[in-house]
Amino acid sequence: MKITHTRMKSILLSGAAIGTLAMPGAALAQDVAQEDAEVDSSVIIVTASKREQTLQEVPISVSVTSGETIERAQIRDVLDLQTVVPSLRVSQLQTSSATTFIIRGFGNGDNNFGIEPSVGVFIDGVFRSRSASAISDLNLISRVEVLSGPQSTLFGKNASAGVISIVTKEPQYEFGGQVEASYGNFNAINLRGEVTGPITENIAFSLDGTYQKRDGFGRIVNLNNADINNRDRWSVRGNLLIEPTSDIKIRLIADYSKIDESCCQTSNVIVGPITAGAVGGIGGRFPTDFFSFDNFVNAVPFNRNENYGFSGQVDWSLGAFSLTSITAYRELTNAFTQDVDFTSADITAETRDQAVSTFTQELRIASDFDGPINFLLGGYYFDENITQDSNLTIGRDFRNFAAFQAAPAALVPPGATPAQRVAIGNAVLNNVEAGLGLPRNSILGGNFLTQERFALDNKSWSIFGTVDFEPVDGLVFTAGFNYTDDKKNFGINFDALDPLASINFVDAFITGATGGAVRTRQQFQALPAANQQALLAAATNPAINTLLPLGVLQFQTQSPDVPNVVEDGRTRDDKFTYLLRAAYQISDEINVYASYATGFKASSVNLSRDSRPLSTDFIPGPGPAGRGSSFAAPSSPLTNAGLNTPNLSTGTRFAGPEEAEVYEIGMKAQWDGFGVNLALFDQTIQGFQSFLFTGLGFGLANAGQQSVKGFELDTTVQPSEALVFTFAATYLDAKYDDFSTGPLGNLSGLRPGGIPEWSLRTSVTHTHEFGDSGTRLISRLDYSHESNVNILDGIAGFNANQFRREVNLVNGSMTLQLNNGIEVGAFARNLLDQQFILTVFPGVAQAGTVSGYPNAPRTFGGLVRFKF
Repeated sequence: MKITHTRMKSILLSGAAIGTLAMPGAALAQDVAQEDAEVDSSVIIVTASKREQTLQEVPISVSVTSGETIERAQIRDVLDLQTVVPSLRVSQLQTSSATTFIIRGFGNGDNNFGIEPSVGVFIDGVFRSRSASAISDLNLISRVEVLSGPQSTLFGKNASAGVISIVTKEPQYEFGGQVEASYGNFNAINLRGEVTGPITENIAFSLDGTYQKRDGFGRIVNLNNADINNRDRWSVRGNLLIEPTSDIKIRLIADYSKIDESCCQTSNVIVGPITAGAVGGIGGRFPTDFFSFDNFVNAVPFNRNENYGFSGQVDWSLGAFSLTSITAYRELTNAFTQDVDFTSADITAETRDQAVSTFTQELRIASDFDGPINFLLGGYYFDENITQDSNLTIGRDFRNFAAFQAAPAALVPPGATPAQRVAIGNAVLNNVEAGLGLPRNSILGGNFLTQERFALDNKSWSIFGTVDFEPVDGLVFTAGFNYTDDKKNFGINFDALDPLASINFVDAFITGATGGAVRTRQQFQALPAANQQALLAAATNPAINTLLPLGVLQFQTQSPDVPNVVEDGRTRDDKFTYLLRAAYQISDEINVYASYATGFKASSVNLSRDSRPLSTDFIPGPGPAGRGSSFAAPSSPLTNAGLNTPNLSTGTRFAGPEEAEVYEIGMKAQWDGFGVNLALFDQTIQGFQSFLFTGLGFGLANAGQQSVKGFELDTTVQPSEALVFTFAATYLDAKYDDFSTGPLGNLSGLRPGGIPEWSLRTSVTHTHEFGDSGTRLISRLDYSHESNVNILDGIAGFNANQFRREVNLVNGSMTLQLNNGIEVGAFARNLLDQQFILTVFPGVAQAGTVSGYPNAPRTFGGLVRFKF
C-alpha cells in the first residue's frame, strides 16, 4: 500500500511531538507506534532526522538493517554489520574490546581511551563513548540505522564521521518471546532468549539475554595448543514500559554484559632480522605462515570486559508541545594482559586496567503545529571520568634478547653460535654497567620496562535545535544548529624504569670526557662555545662514542608528568555547527534533497606511553633522533623549567579538534517492487585525528585535511512476494589533501590506507510457502566485496604497497519456519573460506618485522528457535 504525502506529513509531525534521542541527535529510543491499517507493514520507519519517517522519505543518507535481517543473516554483533552495510567498516584487532567503526573511510579511537571515536555509537539513544562499550550482542533488535557523513548538528558529541544507532524493541502488552540455541564448528554454542508481556494494564516488561561460547580459531603451539581467538561472553537486559496516562510514557532500561576471552590471533607477514636472529637466538619461536593460525606466545592472553548501565526516558505530550528527558549512567571496566612480542620468548607483556564512568542528561522540547513551521530545541550534558593503569614487563628473556643485539659484529667470531653471541653481548652490557656505575645485570634486568597511570575528566554541554519550514506542500526547508562546549582535564604519570632510559649517551660521553666535571646542563653551557662544539662532535660520532649503538636498547624513555608548570593538562574547545537542507517530494514515489552540514569532534588526548610534549614546549638537543643531548638542548619552556628529562623527544599530548563538512544531494524513490536510494557527496575533515601504532605505543597527529568524494547507492528489487534482491554500492575517492606533519612523513596527495575505492553488498532472499499451512522455508545468500587497497598508510622502512587487502565474503542461511512457532535453520559465514589480512603493524621491539591479524575462517552451524 502506498503512503500519500498527506499521510507522511502527519507521520513527520507526530514524530516531532513524540520526541526522540538520548543526546543531541541520537536516534529515537523507542519503537514506532502501531499505525492501524493506514500504514503498509512493509514500510521501514526510521528516526535518523529526529522525526519518524519512512526510509524513502528521510532526507539523509542512511542504511537500515532490520531486526528480521539480523535474525535471518545470523548477525551476532556489530562486527557482522559491515557485511550488509557498504559504507560501514568494523574491525576487532588487539583485544576483544579494541573495535574501530569507520564510515565513508573516516573513523578512529580503537585502542586508546583518550581518543574519542569519530563515529558515534548509540544504543537506545544512549551514547556509548568508547568502542569497548559498544560491542554488545545484537539481541531484541528493532533496527540498526547507519548514518553517513557528519551528524554533529543532530547528534552532537562525536559524530563528525557518522552515526550507528541501534534501536531495541519496546516491551509489549501481549505476552510473547522466543528462545534460540545454535551449535557450529569450533564448538560454537550460542543461546539467546527474550520474553515480554504485561505487568498491569499500563506497565509492560521485557527481559532478554545472550550467551556465546566458542573454541578459538587459533592455537598456541608451544602451550599445548591452547585456544586463542575464542568467544566467551554473555549479556542480560531488562526493560520496563510505564504509561501512567495517555500523555506520559516512561521507558527504563538496565543492562549488563561480560566478556572473558583470549584474543587475538596474530601472525607475521614479514619476519625481520631481529626476530629471526635475536628471538631465534635465545630459543624463541614465532609464526611464519600467516594463515596457519599457529601462535607462539609465552602466556595465554586474557581480555576481561564488564559493561553495564541504566537509562530512563520520559516522553510527555502537552498538546502542541512534547517534552523529553533522557538520563543515563554507564560503567565500563576493561582489562587485558597480552604477550605483545608475539613470540614464545619471554620478552615483554602489556597489561592494562581501564575504567570509564559516564553520565548523560538531555532535555528537549518539540512542537506539533498545524502550520508550516515546526521546531525542536534541546540541551545536553555529558560527564565522563577515565582511569588507566598499565605497564610493560621485562621478561626473563629480555636481557638475552637485548644482549644478542648488543654484541658488536667486530667481536663476534665467524660461525659463532647464538649462545656465544648472547655471551658476548652480555659482556658488553656488563662493561657498560660498570662504566656508568650501574649494578651488574641491571640493564633490562628488573620487573617492568614502564609503569604508567592516565586519567581523563571530560565535561561537555551543548544546545541544539532544528526548524522545519514547509511553504508549500511537499517542499521542506530545514535549518539546524548545535553549539558544544567541551572541557578535558588529563593527567599522565609515566615511569620508564630500565636504567638505560634515564641515561643520555651523548651527555654520558661528555661527562666521561671531562673527567666528571660536566654533569649538568648549566655546567656544559658555562663552557666556551668552541669546547662545547668539540665535545658534541665527538659525543655524537658513533665511531668515537661507542655507547651510541646501544640506543636501540632504549625501548622506552622518560617523559615529564602532566600537568606540570608548562603543560597544564587541559583542552578547551567549543564550536557552532549547522545544517541547511532542502527536500522536495516530487511525487508519492520520489523525494529529492540537497544539504550542507558541518561537524565537530573535540580534542582527543594521547593516553599512551608515546604521549610526548609538543614541539612548541620542547626543543631536543643535538644527537640521535629521540636521544638528543640534554646538556646542549636549546632554550625551551620545558628545558627552562628544569623538566627536560634524559632522551626526551617531542610528539603529541593531544590532537586538536576535527571539523567536518559535507555537501550532499540525494534521491529516495519507491515503487511497487522496486526501491532506490542514491546519495552523492563531497566530504572533508580538517584536522582528522590520525592514530598510528609505532611499535610500543601510539602516535597521534592532526592531518591538515582529509577528503572523500563519492556516492552511495542502495536498491531493493522484489519481482514477486517470495523473492527479494538487494544491491548496495559505495564509491570513495579519498585522499589526504594536506598531511605533512604525520609520524610517517608527508602524506599529502596520497590515498589514505584502509579505504577501499569500491564496497559492494548484495543479497537474495527467497521465501517458499508450503500451501496454506503457515509453514515456510526462507533462504538467504549475501555477498560483500571491498576492492583491493593498501591496508594502512605505511610502516617505517616499508612501502605501503607491500600490504594490501581485497575482501570477498559470501554468507548464507536457510530457516524452516513451522506453523507452531518452531524454526530450524542452518547458516554459514565466510562460506568460501576467503583469507585476507585485517591490518598490519610493526613488530614490537623487533625492527624489520611486520605482524598482522588474519580474518576469521569459515564458520557454520545449525539452530533451533521457538517463538511464542
